[in-house]
Amino acid sequence: MILTLNPKILHFSKLNPQSPLSRPSSRFCRTRTISLTTNCKLQNPQDGKSSGSITKTISLSDSAPPVTEESSVKGGGNGGGGGGGGFLKRLPRKVLSVLSNLPLAITEMSTIAALMALGTVIEQGETPEFYFQKYPEDNPVLGFFTWRWIFALGFDHMYSAPIFLGMLALLAASLMACTYTTQIPLVKVARRWSFIKSDEAIKKQDFADTLPRASIQDLGVILMGDGYEVFMKGPSLYAFKGLAGRFAPIGVHIAMLLIMVGGTLSATGSFRGSVTVPQGLNFVMGDVLGPIGFLSSPTDAFNTEVHVNRFTMDYYDSGEVSQFHSDLSLRDLNGKEVLRKTISVNDPLRYGGVTIYQTDWSFSALQVSKDGEGPFNLAMAPIKINGDKKLYGTFLPVGDTNAPNVKGISMLARDLQSIVVYDLEGKFAGIRRPNSKLPIEIDGMKIVIEDAIGSTGLELKTDPGVPVVYAGFGALMLTTCISYLSHSQIWALQNGTTLVVGGRTNRAKNDFPDDMNRLLDQVPELIKTSVD
Repeated sequence: MILTLNPKILHFSKLNPQSPLSRPSSRFCRTRTISLTTNCKLQNPQDGKSSGSITKTISLSDSAPPVTEESSVKGGGNGGGGGGGGFLKRLPRKVLSVLSNLPLAITEMSTIAALMALGTVIEQGETPEFYFQKYPEDNPVLGFFTWRWIFALGFDHMYSAPIFLGMLALLAASLMACTYTTQIPLVKVARRWSFIKSDEAIKKQDFADTLPRASIQDLGVILMGDGYEVFMKGPSLYAFKGLAGRFAPIGVHIAMLLIMVGGTLSATGSFRGSVTVPQGLNFVMGDVLGPIGFLSSPTDAFNTEVHVNRFTMDYYDSGEVSQFHSDLSLRDLNGKEVLRKTISVNDPLRYGGVTIYQTDWSFSALQVSKDGEGPFNLAMAPIKINGDKKLYGTFLPVGDTNAPNVKGISMLARDLQSIVVYDLEGKFAGIRRPNSKLPIEIDGMKIVIEDAIGSTGLELKTDPGVPVVYAGFGALMLTTCISYLSHSQIWALQNGTTLVVGGRTNRAKNDFPDDMNRLLDQVPELIKTSVD
């Protein structure tokens, strides 16, 4: 049983009719506040024991007992049944303590960095046959690493592998735990403003000084002019500035969480695909795009048809390719053009969450006329040679095409601007530019290169995590800059004409004394004082 008595309130948590405390008394009307706490063990009548056997503990004080004490008394009647509940209450704190451990967070980030490095070294998204040949069992890399490790751990799609996503989730949990257990309490403490009422406590700060003849009001005005928030109460002063620097670590953690969430969305919810399309043909987005992860979900834009109107190339003076362009039209299910744009490298097309990049080019066909007949469309085939430069070739048969040894005119090209022509014997015959209409005569035949038809290499991608990642990096840069702001606190106490000043800061500790001395030098000295 718990009683709390004061001149105006009388409260009983339990009332025992046999207790003498249940009888009214004039003593309750005294002006002095009395706190009375009774600890009773009450027996029910069905227990067969007298209710008169009561053990009482009474304490008198000038104030009511704190809530924590009252709660502990109430919980004492459960007979030790709260031990398991206490463990369950302590368990989350233990988990948070482990997760917010700095060495653990460093280990997590190091592991993620190592996995990302492996993802850079190991080719991603290749066919199984590629890994069988590149990482064979009979010649393992480093003596043990074979294709079995790659497939077992998902290293062929590292950034959506369970081990990588699991490490991201663990690091995110550590960041949230650190924010909850460390950063938020620090901000709460920093936001509280309190006054120090003793000279000794002020002199224990990182910086302390005494002005023998100075006014605390003058100091407050000077601090306000320097950007401090100033609070005064009687002879005490408290001032601070740079509180945003205390919020910055929380912002950094949130920015890192955004980056990880965006990266996870990109790895598990994207579509990707590539296609090479000759000029004048079209394709449907959904036929090219393929899902990357288990969260990938198609949109209405996947039904859009892409038509390649024209493909062109730009060249340097040396003849090397400098840029290539694709004139694309997007059409809906009814064949209506909804968007048209000429794309190039680093200038993609975006529609309905799908981005189309210009990534490559190829030589599709060559239009040739012979003796005024045609034009004939000759398919250009890539020819593999030593070196990185592209080379394409085609063949125009001459004479009986059913003969066992068919002869013809060979044509080679490295790009779309010039064609090298060889006669029936394989000898060099000349060079012609497409659309020049200038014929070249070979064994009595007039050959005209009418046009060179290129193919555009396009890469299509949907990435729902890109906006989140960009927002995370933007927030990270901003909060990182804010974190360099110093949170400075200053206390002062007026003791007669003497002013005791002290302060501290969390950053720029070497510059803080110089700043304080600069401010204190501005405080005017009292020339004449009056005593009240």
